[in-house]
Amino acid sequence: MKKGPLHIAIILDGNRRYAQKHKLALWKGHELGAKKVEDLMDWCNELGVKELTLYSFSTENFNRSKNEIDYLMNLFRKQISKLKKDKRLDKNKIRVNFIGRLSLFPKNIQKEMRELMEKTRKNNGFIVNFAMGYGGRQEIVDAINKLLSKGVKEIDEKGFEDYLCLKDKPDLLIRPGGEMRISNFLLWQMAYTEFYFTDKLWPEFTKKDLVMAVEDYKKRERRFGK
Repeated sequence: MKKGPLHIAIILDGNRRYAQKHKLALWKGHELGAKKVEDLMDWCNELGVKELTLYSFSTENFNRSKNEIDYLMNLFRKQISKLKKDKRLDKNKIRVNFIGRLSLFPKNIQKEMRELMEKTRKNNGFIVNFAMGYGGRQEIVDAINKLLSKGVKEIDEKGFEDYLCLKDKPDLLIRPGGEMRISNFLLWQMAYTEFYFTDKLWPEFTKKDLVMAVEDYKKRERRFGK
C-alpha cells in the first residue's frame, strides 16, 4: 500500500472570508481558524504525519489594518501560551518551531515563541512548524545575506539549505480557500511538492477533507524529474 505524506504544509487561508460569509465579526474568523489548528494536530497524528508546516502569518500580512494586526498579535500570544500548557506536547512528543522573521513581532511574543521552542526542542515524535512573519523570497534573501556575512564564495544546493529557516521538504501542500497559488510560501522547499487545492475555507476544513487530500496524494506518482 502506498504511503501517505510524512510532511504536510498548509496555507491557512480563508478566515476573514469565512467571517464575512457568515456575517460574523472579523476576529471570529481568526479565532475559529486558530481552533481548527488545534484539531489538525490530532488529525495528523492519527494519519501518521510526522511533520506539519503551517503558513500562519506572512510578511505581507503586516500591511493589514492596525486594528486587525493588534487583534492577531493578541490572539497569537494567547494561542502560544495555551500551547505551552498543552498536555499533548509531552504525550505525543511534539516539537514546536517558529520560522520566519520573528524579530518583526512584539518582544513579548518573541519571548513566548523562544520559550515554547526551548520547552519542546528535545521532542522527536511530531514536528509542528509555524511560519510567522514568513516569506519565501525573504527566506532566500536572508540565507544569502548569512552566506555573505561569512564570506562564503561558493556553495552547492545542500550547503545552501543549511542557511534556510526550514530544511525539510513538504511532500504535500494543501491550500484551502479556493485560491490556486502558493503565495510566497516555501519557494525553495516545494520544488517537488505535490499540491492539493480545495474551495473549503480554512475554518470549514474537516478531518474528512484532510483524509481526501492524503488519499489523493497516494494516487500520484512522484518522479522528482526522473
